[in-house]
Amino acid sequence: MKINRNYLDLKESYLFSDIAKKTAAYKAANPDADIIKLGIGDVTLPLCKAVTDAFHAAVSEMGEKETFRGYGPEQGYGFLRDAIRDYYKSEDGVELDSDEIFVSDGAKSDLGNILDILSKDNTVLVPDPVYPVYVDTNVMDGRKINYIAGNAENGFLPLPDDSLEADVIYICSPNNPTGAAYDHAGLRKWVDYALGRGALILFDAAYESFITSKELVRSIYEIEGARKCAIEFCSFSKIAGFTGTRCGWTIVPAELEFDGVQLKKLWLRRQTTKFNGVSYPVQKAAAAVFTPEGLSQIRENLDYYKQNAKTITDALDKLGIWYTGGVNSPYIWLRCPNNMGSWEFFDLLLTKANVVGTPGAGFGAMGEGFFRLTAFGDHDRTREAADRIVKLLK
Repeated sequence: MKINRNYLDLKESYLFSDIAKKTAAYKAANPDADIIKLGIGDVTLPLCKAVTDAFHAAVSEMGEKETFRGYGPEQGYGFLRDAIRDYYKSEDGVELDSDEIFVSDGAKSDLGNILDILSKDNTVLVPDPVYPVYVDTNVMDGRKINYIAGNAENGFLPLPDDSLEADVIYICSPNNPTGAAYDHAGLRKWVDYALGRGALILFDAAYESFITSKELVRSIYEIEGARKCAIEFCSFSKIAGFTGTRCGWTIVPAELEFDGVQLKKLWLRRQTTKFNGVSYPVQKAAAAVFTPEGLSQIRENLDYYKQNAKTITDALDKLGIWYTGGVNSPYIWLRCPNNMGSWEFFDLLLTKANVVGTPGAGFGAMGEGFFRLTAFGDHDRTREAADRIVKLLK
């Protein structure tokens, strides 16, 4: 028996595990320290009432013989797929068929699982800095990975050129970690590149609900031709606070074909073999997100987080610190002051302000010298953290 030795090529630990260990060690040595965490992108507000009402009702159904449900369709119940389809039509003007939508237990899972239907011979292109899952899942499979640099000069929104070698392209917009988001012209260039090269775009739209500017793209299918070159992943985690409830979706258009094979057919086969679907109560709760009541309530929550982002960016403006994100994104990506390294700045904030963020170096080489803060916190605690940062750095 032999192991998959590609796993030995992974970094020893995950970025957020390192942060947790450093924070725990500091807290153990300083038990009275009042630490405010603005690092991990986990939501803090509870599920909205429309969602929990639907959740409770579905659980009650499962307790009655007449309404009990066993195995559901692996690709998701029709009521949720239809609700997602209608959301795309009303919010983005994007037309989808319900059978192109696959319900999952979160975008993170499908971003890794989609690789099952793609050859290991494909060369993968990821932006740097980048959400670590894109890299790690491909390292696990032994694929060749190329990088395209995001930096302050290109607004952390790199664009393709003829020198790139790529068969599979990861794009996250609004981006994690930088908060930068592509406009139509920028994504148009990526779609044209993919169509010209015969490449596949894996488009992570987990933060689309934070976009308010009409100049920016919420779904890649707003770009003509994207249905022939892109798979889109999205999640209820950020739009509706499902980080602990787990539900997301993946869109595989019918026109998407490679080697004469429809990818939707391959993905359906993969899911029906390796995945048993998301539970009925969770899917009923997710469908409630897209009701008029649900949309109204979740938008109040999103506004809450957007105000947190403004609190942070106002503090950075006061200090004259360069950043991107914070508008159309829950993440603020800032340049570390005084040419400090990312982990050096992490240690300074932790020990002198008792504020935890995320070192940019953990997202790739181009992240060195930058730092991520998240708006997914409590109002009062976010204001306190911002005040501490201003006091420390002024």
